[in-house]
Amino acid sequence: MPHVTFVPLTGFRVREPEMRRLGMSLPGLTSRAAALAELPALGMLTLAGLTPKPWSCSYHGVQTYTEKVVQQITDEQPDLVAISALTASVEEAYILSDRVRAAGVQVVMGGLHVSACPEEAETHCDAVIVGRGERVWHQVLQDTLGGQLQRRYTSEGNLPPLWPMPRFELLGHRPPRFTLQTQTGCPFSCDFCGSSRLLGRFFEKPIENIREELAIIAQITPRPMIELADDNTFAGSRNVQPLFNAFSAVNARWFTEADWRIGECADVLRGLAASGCVQVLVGIESLVFRYPGMGKKQAELDRIMNAVTAIQDAGVAVNGCFIAGAEGETPESLDRLTDFLLRSPLAEVQVTLQTPFPGTALHRSLADQGRLLEDRGWSAYSLFDVTYRPDRMSVAELESGFRNVLKRVFSEHATKRRNDIRRRIMRRARSLRSQHSE
Repeated sequence: MPHVTFVPLTGFRVREPEMRRLGMSLPGLTSRAAALAELPALGMLTLAGLTPKPWSCSYHGVQTYTEKVVQQITDEQPDLVAISALTASVEEAYILSDRVRAAGVQVVMGGLHVSACPEEAETHCDAVIVGRGERVWHQVLQDTLGGQLQRRYTSEGNLPPLWPMPRFELLGHRPPRFTLQTQTGCPFSCDFCGSSRLLGRFFEKPIENIREELAIIAQITPRPMIELADDNTFAGSRNVQPLFNAFSAVNARWFTEADWRIGECADVLRGLAASGCVQVLVGIESLVFRYPGMGKKQAELDRIMNAVTAIQDAGVAVNGCFIAGAEGETPESLDRLTDFLLRSPLAEVQVTLQTPFPGTALHRSLADQGRLLEDRGWSAYSLFDVTYRPDRMSVAELESGFRNVLKRVFSEHATKRRNDIRRRIMRRARSLRSQHSE
């Protein structure tokens, strides 16, 4: 029986030693990193769902390359190993692939980074998948058995996804969180975003598929915690009530990403908390620079914050995401960002450095200007390391200024203040759900 082993590299990577020490000492950063590390790699589980008999499958989610991981993989004597990794961990993925291939096992690699840099990835594996892997996966398996694995498989991004059922049972335990997609891609094309267009067009998953997936998850873990792997959940045109009903049916608690405009959508606000949504991550982005490609998300800060207040008044916490280091950033503007976050009504915040991921308009622009730092490889593309020369600061000034933002925004006092805001929102949510059930 042929066997395929799925190996995603997960978890945060931070290159700069002082940032690593800082992250370990700030409870807000540490808790979010731990939550993300708990998430199963949905892309791999989805490909497993498409793997036909007589193939068998196994799943090894790992946070870092080790020789023990290589031994565990090769001990299974797989016919094929599928590896995925984000940019910050891709160098480790290349080492892992090289070691597995040295043991005589064929390796295929895919994901966002590989799709953006296929020529680079091809030097470390037998085959690469560019784009969404679902439509080429059967061909990859067929070619593996026939000894004719091609160097590159390119998925047509304009075709709708196949939406197979992910193989959650391969996790072998009850994960504290599940991942689920209700859509792929995003209608917008923000310059800094590496996911919205790279793998293909925007498509919404049929509600019947979502219901079936949620039912399987609920069988594994009653009242599951689910983080949607969507880029912008409510950016499409679907009727939101059937989606809310699907989450309510399994008593799920769920998190997602959306843009601030849901705070102006009465039908969304009515159903969010009642359906079990506990937090929405909203990209507010930079306070000093308007990124191209944001389309209808672009608005004045006062309007965005009014929408944030409406979402939280509806019983759902907002995690406001901000980018430090965009064009025009200065030490003074970083101080203003910090002061804003310390007094804002946001229940949670996320502050990361502008990161020019490969395949983005931002990466192309900075490369054309000769501003990418040549001495910092892919492992520095972590969202917490500087990888380019800022336009109005030195690299050292941006590094120091960013650390100071994190120290103040994620201090014990500031974290306690946001925790108090979250508790008030949770009480509001319970009250709204009680009214909804009457």
